[in-house]
Amino acid sequence: MIQQIDYFVIAPPLALALVAGLVLLLDVFLPARPRTKTTLGLVTLAGVLVSLGLVIVQAVGAGTPRSTFCVPPNLAGPGGQAGLCSFVVDEFTLVFAGVVLVAAVVVVLMSMTQLDGGGIPVGEWYFLLLCTLVGAVTLPASRDLIMLVVALELVSLPVFALTAMKRYDGRGSEAAVKLFVVSVVSTAVMLFGVSLLYGIAGTVYLSRLAAVFSGQIEAPGAIADPMLATDQGLPAVVSVGVVLVVAGFAFKVAAVPFHSWAADVYQGAPVPVAALLSVISKAAGFAGLILVLVAALSGQAATWAPIVGIIAALTMTVGNLLAMRQRSAVRLLAWSSVAQSGYILAPLAVATSPQPESTAVGAATAYLVIYAAMNLGAFAVVMLVSRTAARNELDDYRGLAFRSPVAGIALAFCLVCLAGLPPGLAGLFAKVFVFREIVGGGAGWLALIMAVNTVIGLYYYAAWTARLFTPAATKLPAPHRPFPATWLAIGLALAVAVLFSIAPQLVLNATSLSAFG
Repeated sequence: MIQQIDYFVIAPPLALALVAGLVLLLDVFLPARPRTKTTLGLVTLAGVLVSLGLVIVQAVGAGTPRSTFCVPPNLAGPGGQAGLCSFVVDEFTLVFAGVVLVAAVVVVLMSMTQLDGGGIPVGEWYFLLLCTLVGAVTLPASRDLIMLVVALELVSLPVFALTAMKRYDGRGSEAAVKLFVVSVVSTAVMLFGVSLLYGIAGTVYLSRLAAVFSGQIEAPGAIADPMLATDQGLPAVVSVGVVLVVAGFAFKVAAVPFHSWAADVYQGAPVPVAALLSVISKAAGFAGLILVLVAALSGQAATWAPIVGIIAALTMTVGNLLAMRQRSAVRLLAWSSVAQSGYILAPLAVATSPQPESTAVGAATAYLVIYAAMNLGAFAVVMLVSRTAARNELDDYRGLAFRSPVAGIALAFCLVCLAGLPPGLAGLFAKVFVFREIVGGGAGWLALIMAVNTVIGLYYYAAWTARLFTPAATKLPAPHRPFPATWLAIGLALAVAVLFSIAPQLVLNATSLSAFG
């Protein structure tokens, strides 16, 4: 039987892959001139925009989920659902793909500025960047464990090279090695957990895993001995597999205790790569985590929900406490990113079932959207300042609102939103969504910890914001004129903030993705 492929369904990642190949060919055959850098950047940007346009077309025509790479009904197996598919485009896929591609537009523009200084191979940079985007767009559409792991590694592997691509930069090389070691360990841990789940359930499809681990279908690995079985008659080793999978994804999203790589890698990598890790890689990691927990392991929520809650509490606490001690702008954003991961994880601790009334996934996704927009805006301004301040410390931002009003006010707005303070109503509403979901889910202890951490976070966000409006003791150089990425990041942050401020409940409803295709 010939496998039928719906090319419209896979069009967004396919377009990115084709453009990645085109960039490599152009890099080989175009003459080595300064104009070539701009050409390759524009081709990359066009590919991202085409892919984003295809996602929008899919969203406009979205009714029922569309899928491809499916198992024919006559081969689905006993008691199985017909139409087990590896690639599904539904609301969940479209929201995360949209976030990734909009962020990618900003990252590509930041890359054009970064590459303009020389010292980095342009063709290889854009090729690796596009490969990462292929994985990030494919991952939320993955509905089997194999495609999920492959897509996650496609997100991770090119970032190693991007981190170390700046020639004769020892800090970048060190950061790449740290990221490589951590990623390899996390992948090994996750694959061990995945192999255990597959060995017990006898399937890699998320929907079939959900049926097995919720007791709807008897698992091939089920045993009769009550001393070695769970309530559903499953081997107790299932719990080990669940824990290992959660640990593997915790590495990817820089959750405590798997967070120590974040600050050094962010600081050692070029600023566009730090922005990519902070937004695109993190969004892909959370997409995979949500799929595994809610779409595949909802029947094992009693095992993973307390673990996710503890990890969320530790992550937001450690991230905020370490951010308070930082003097480097990039390191502060790195630890802030760790703390924000804790806030995003918190609603998942009460996402015990994928029932329609549950908005835990929506609260986490809505928070991720506002975090992505504000973090991109902050990184764009940080890159602008880094062009005149080599050390890029917080003191280099003193008086920025007077030296460069647009950049200073934009950064202040992003920091205020991340802190959840007025007039940053978008960040405030995002935190309210998370608080409401946690309290409604019965995790009052986690809501209390989040409230304390929100107050702690106010300190370093407010301290950085105050520097922007404090005249410097010595005259500091004015940043260069804002480059296109700054304007786009500022516009993106403002657009998301206005949307959240005007219709917060509408945004929450749009991201309440409690059903997966």
